[in-house]
Amino acid sequence: MTATAFSTTDAPAPAHFFSQGVRRGNLLQVSGQGPMDPATNQYIAAGDVKEQTRRTLENVKAILEAGGASVADVLMFRVYLTTRDDFGPMNEVYGAFIAENVPEGAALPCRTTVFVDLPHEVMLVEIDALAVLD
Repeated sequence: MTATAFSTTDAPAPAHFFSQGVRRGNLLQVSGQGPMDPATNQYIAAGDVKEQTRRTLENVKAILEAGGASVADVLMFRVYLTTRDDFGPMNEVYGAFIAENVPEGAALPCRTTVFVDLPHEVMLVEIDALAVLD
């Protein structure tokens, strides 16, 4: 089975040696995204995990859509935070985003949240996603 990379200008271009997204069969993986504005290629909202979470999720959504998927197709989100103190605010924004993008009554995506150092000091959050298409 062949893997196919895909991309969109509606999310930041990868800064290193990886694809924004790859589809193999009915699986679609989105690389970790951060709080970068795709129009300016600048990180946004230093110190504001809520704004950073929203921008990051919008970047993930744009890549999902470029690959023919939607947030409702996501099986698993992985969220990486730099501090436990940001869990509550991130979770609030995440919950609102899921409510906006997953139909009522549909199975909610799984999620793992871990606390790590991230590649850029301004980044408070990074999120990736695995979607399954029917």
